[in-house]
Amino acid sequence: MTDAEKFEGFKQELLAENEQRYGDEVRERWGAQSYEQAQQKVVNMTEAQWAEVEDLSNRINERLKAAVLKGDPSGTDAREACDLHRQWLCHFWPDGMYTKAIHRNMGQMYCADPRFKAYYDAIASGAAEFLREAIEVYASE
Repeated sequence: MTDAEKFEGFKQELLAENEQRYGDEVRERWGAQSYEQAQQKVVNMTEAQWAEVEDLSNRINERLKAAVLKGDPSGTDAREACDLHRQWLCHFWPDGMYTKAIHRNMGQMYCADPRFKAYYDAIASGAAEFLREAIEVYASE
């Protein structure tokens, strides 16, 4: 099996797992068309694009942790974490879907949904609430 074939298999596994775990919920919240477009973005990703997504994810977490430690949701680290987060979202969302209002809603959801809250709070204590505040600042600029 070639590396390209392994990568395609990986994407198919990821899509199948996401469908099983989140498909109905995502369709209900954001609509079937948005869900299908997001799925297609993953299908079309190259290995280089996937590596960029993983790098963005790591950089978001690093900047977020640094920002939380500094305690300033309007600081440089917080703004950088939010911009990296925007870039990460745009790798998955349908083209043109990103707006500052939707980004704010994502920040709210990260605090309201225990799955997201646990993910971000594992990066640093209080990180979900901090990210919500930082996105509010970022989206107001």
